[in-house]
Amino acid sequence: MSDLNKLSIAEASKGLREKKFSSEDLTNACLGAIKERDKDINAFVTLSDELAIEKAKEVDKKLAVGDDLPILAGIPAGLKDIFNTKGVRTTCCSPILKDFVPPYDATVVEMLNDNGMVMLGKTNMDEFACGVSTEHSCFGVTKNPYDLERVAGGSSGGSAAALAADMCIYSMGTDTGGSIRQPASLCGVYGMKVTYGRVSRSGVSAMASSWDTIGPFAKTTEDISYILNAISGRDRRDSTTPDVAVPDYTKFLDQDVKGLRIGLPKEYFGEGVEKETAELVRDAVKKLEGAGAIVEEMELPLTKYAVAVYYVSTPAELSANLERFDGIRYGKRAVDDVDNLVDAYFDARGEGFGDEIKLRLMIGTYVLSAGYFDAYYKKAQRVRTLIIEEFNNVFEKYDVLIAPVSPFPAFKVGELVNDPLSMYMADVLTIPASVAGIPALACPVGKSANGLPIGLQVIAPQFEEGRCLKVGSVLEKL
Repeated sequence: MSDLNKLSIAEASKGLREKKFSSEDLTNACLGAIKERDKDINAFVTLSDELAIEKAKEVDKKLAVGDDLPILAGIPAGLKDIFNTKGVRTTCCSPILKDFVPPYDATVVEMLNDNGMVMLGKTNMDEFACGVSTEHSCFGVTKNPYDLERVAGGSSGGSAAALAADMCIYSMGTDTGGSIRQPASLCGVYGMKVTYGRVSRSGVSAMASSWDTIGPFAKTTEDISYILNAISGRDRRDSTTPDVAVPDYTKFLDQDVKGLRIGLPKEYFGEGVEKETAELVRDAVKKLEGAGAIVEEMELPLTKYAVAVYYVSTPAELSANLERFDGIRYGKRAVDDVDNLVDAYFDARGEGFGDEIKLRLMIGTYVLSAGYFDAYYKKAQRVRTLIIEEFNNVFEKYDVLIAPVSPFPAFKVGELVNDPLSMYMADVLTIPASVAGIPALACPVGKSANGLPIGLQVIAPQFEEGRCLKVGSVLEKL
């Protein structure tokens, strides 16, 4: 049973209940894969192997006496190093938090623990979730399991790579502008960006508070539905989680797409999108058409402004959120003795923040400063409202939209690191859904000529994650 780490949640859960293997066996298989592969991939930054085995044994005892446990019970997972985990180091992959051990769990971690999660450890990410390649981490770069010379995507690159390399059965990430969907696409796994507020952000370090969402990576759409069932809903500790009923997401998996109206936004297939990527996505859409869906090309003209809105708004919110990391109230203190408070701040932040964070903090502070707030931040918020309205209008005619996730497959490590504008354009197709706060599911649809995964995204209206899963599961079967 050495391939237990390759199972899906559904397969692993079934095997546990049929006593074919134990949660401890499953956990050891994943830990074995980590030991074997992670020295090359660098997906995990902190391992909690002893805790994982302890939890697995606990689940095994309950299963042995016939307890009725949730489907996720005993299933090993990796968590992005941005989720607070009580007693387990949580660093956001930043020097300023390198030794931080939280005194409490994030709400999502609590919910997964209540469902019997076996946490293997914390996965690598771009520092404070700022990046598209997991090259901006104080723990080094995460490599793509399909080609170790290439990136795994970001900012949740560690979670995507860990899953793609079968080092865990599922993993968790965050998506602010594409940080789940883009690495999912580049690593050939499923990844769900939920509606803003569908899943609690409490206890998850904030990048941009009006954009951040929490979501899963998994090997199948069925697995995504199980995780969403476990983590979705209202949380009194997060006022942005509305009291909107959570459906049973597994119910959407057996539905067909006959009569489903699918829009293909022209802007997502145009300039900058590699021909091979566009063709693979169109081929997948043709299969949906063959299954009875109604497909039509359409336009989202305001899409071209989404990247500008994102890179004005999110640095502004980031600068406000990271203001507390001053080396006195929060974060690592500067090593040198200083004579005054200002020098203490400069030293703590100079040593504690990486170059990408410093760049975004400067942009964010600038656009929020007196004289520039109206010209930049306020204007970006107005354009954001127009983009939201455009999506709302489009969804009156179409049930879902389908587009590529990334304009290109995984690029080489270091290829774009000195070209921030080109790097930022890697998220050009994922950012619009983030602007609108709507759900989108990344689904693998094939590989490039040189064997690199390519994915598409199914985009739906607010709180219609079920529609994404319906289309994703039909695609998976096709």
